[in-house]
Amino acid sequence: MSAREQPVTAPGSRILSPDARVLYLKAIQQNGRLLRHDCTSEENSALTELLELGLLIPDSEEPGTFMAVDPSQLSASLSSAWQRQALDLLSRAAALPEDLNDLAEAFHTPNQRGGAIEYVRGKALINQRLQQDTASGITEGLAMQPGGPRPPALLASSRERDLATLRQGATMRTIYNASTRYHQPTRDYVSILANEGWQFRTLDEPYARLIVVNRRFAVIPVVDDDLAAFIYDPAVVNFLAEEVFERNWSRALDFDGDRTVPQQVVSRLRQTIIDLLLSGTNHRVIARRLGISERTLARHIAEMREDYNVDSLFQLGYVLGRAPSNDPNQV
Repeated sequence: MSAREQPVTAPGSRILSPDARVLYLKAIQQNGRLLRHDCTSEENSALTELLELGLLIPDSEEPGTFMAVDPSQLSASLSSAWQRQALDLLSRAAALPEDLNDLAEAFHTPNQRGGAIEYVRGKALINQRLQQDTASGITEGLAMQPGGPRPPALLASSRERDLATLRQGATMRTIYNASTRYHQPTRDYVSILANEGWQFRTLDEPYARLIVVNRRFAVIPVVDDDLAAFIYDPAVVNFLAEEVFERNWSRALDFDGDRTVPQQVVSRLRQTIIDLLLSGTNHRVIARRLGISERTLARHIAEMREDYNVDSLFQLGYVLGRAPSNDPNQV
């Protein structure tokens, strides 16, 4: 590409600088000719600008002399050339992610990370690492998220990003704790994403956090959620996907954000409450373990007192302790 085909960066919003415009008009006043030795040292940069753009061209018969070019003809040819260049750049920009996808995959292989397992400490660094490892795109995402309802701020901040992931063709499945069914912000989030194809289920038994991306790597907590292991070994990743996630998924119940809680979920949750009450666990700890508010816990206990036809929590504990099956119809 010649110099005159390349867009010229000049001060301000116009193609030509003020000094270059003045020098071009000076050439016009001299019958369209400009002698180099007539230019002052201050005009040299303007002269270079006019030559690069093509508004002045050297006279082949008189060295050191420049001839003015018709701006209307020049603008037509340059405009066409620059438009072709712009379209070419847009086309290259659109093709760039796919063209570099294989290189991105190579960059994120275990050999580049120093081994099949890497430990990352701190939630900020864990999230940063996840973003880096998913930068080349997500085709399938599996997640087990224990711990009760998601913080509303986290749900709001991730909603648009998660929708964009779905609209790019990703298959996404998530397992939540059953207590999320009682949390309005989580229900709203689940409802929006479920309508776009994200699949959610809830599981009321204990399970550990797990993330599997593209069956290529997995993330699990180490001791607590502040230290995570990023696993790239294909055999281990496949085991976590098939033997851990899929098994839990098969036992979990579908969740589309609907406000109605299935009776099976209620029964399992109340059985867990009963077990914790009989073990002497206080209300605050029970609520925290189940990921529900103390008010929701109190509502469940009140309904169980009504089911068992008792007036106080002490009587409920006594009746529960005497009933091996914990079935109110057998008390």
